[in-house]
Amino acid sequence: MAIDYTSHPSELLPSGVSDEKFSSVRQSIPIESLSNNDKQKVNANVDIKQLREAIPPHCFERSYRLSLGYLFRDLILATTIMGLAFVYIPKVEPAPLRYVAWAAYGYIEGLVFVGLWVLGHECGHSAFSPSQLLNNTVGFMLHSSLLTPYFSWRSTHRRHHIYANNLTKDHNYVPPQREEYLASISSELSHLEEITEDAPIVTFMRIILQQLVGFPWYLLTNITAAEGSLPKAQSVIPLGNSHFAPTGSLFRPDEAWVILLSDLGLAATALGLWFAGTHVGFPTVFALYGAPYLWLNHWIVAITYLHHTHPSVPKFEDEAWTFIKGATATVDREFGWIGKHMFHGIIEFHVIHHLFSRIPFYHGEEATEAVIPLLGSSYHADKQRPFLPALWESFTKCQWIEPDDATAEPKDRVMFYKGGPSPPPEYSMGAKGWIWAASPKPAKLG
Repeated sequence: MAIDYTSHPSELLPSGVSDEKFSSVRQSIPIESLSNNDKQKVNANVDIKQLREAIPPHCFERSYRLSLGYLFRDLILATTIMGLAFVYIPKVEPAPLRYVAWAAYGYIEGLVFVGLWVLGHECGHSAFSPSQLLNNTVGFMLHSSLLTPYFSWRSTHRRHHIYANNLTKDHNYVPPQREEYLASISSELSHLEEITEDAPIVTFMRIILQQLVGFPWYLLTNITAAEGSLPKAQSVIPLGNSHFAPTGSLFRPDEAWVILLSDLGLAATALGLWFAGTHVGFPTVFALYGAPYLWLNHWIVAITYLHHTHPSVPKFEDEAWTFIKGATATVDREFGWIGKHMFHGIIEFHVIHHLFSRIPFYHGEEATEAVIPLLGSSYHADKQRPFLPALWESFTKCQWIEPDDATAEPKDRVMFYKGGPSPPPEYSMGAKGWIWAASPKPAKLG
């Protein structure tokens, strides 16, 4: 059966899983926008219908004018900045200053790339416009130009939204439980990490690895996904769990042709980059496109990782999970002017995006303010601390999960993150380890 991209995710789930009311299980993060008096009036039991009714109706309206306006703005910014860099940066002297100019360009253009990628993300959720043809056309062109397989990503991302924070079925950032984590660090074979596994330099290098290659490696191997997220049995052949495999484990048979179309879009972009390299030089192409693309990868990983990883935000076993529990177990962060104007609010208003993903980003703030009084302490926001230092906290304090009450039945348990040394990186779906190997190292979890 084909994926339903039109219905609200809660409508696709069995009764009792989709619309079950919930109570806050733990006061996780103070609600900055409510007074103490307001907090005492929070409705502890709320469902999707109540949340939808609390949001002004116009927040669900998608505007051609606004969406296309933001698209043209970002395209003009991207081409203007790239054009100015191509013409003027090679003339900068001396050479060290020219290298600084290229580095600054890569960072700034990378911010614009993120904005364009977010607009493609809006298209994937049908939040860009009322026209599905326009959504898919714009999304395909934007994501293909940024080396993201649009229809492939759209399919798995849809399943992530349906089963967010379900440890059995989610497609993103599914953490290990105690036994799996212990086994992974017990088989830690790197001599370097045996010596310095808790040293800040090791944590720093692991963060760099994640931020550099995390997103393309996810597309290539489906790392961090739960086995139950697949519509088929997990593949054991190379790239069988890849976003680029039309007949692989990630996709249903009827999706094969659009997955192939996604691959052709990437091939067209790669061909265009090769053609540009033969005319202006491959170093120039890397400076103009490659450096901003690396920044794009960094921001995609950082944003999504911090949305779904926080010491106070829960995960749920399948027996305890409901749609609304999973959708609200995400975190709104803060990235200032860049977050609001360049990244289209994707950092600041993610909870509402998981509850109602077809609300356009330009209505995200108003819709968020409307549901906060209903969600109460089940609304998670961490907006006081800088965004990037939060990456360090999540990476060091969110390595594995365990239930808040190990004696409770799975249907009554809530899972929370715990800290510890980093396990080996996941190199393929469900498989962790280093290329170099010596002998297993025993480990204890304190």
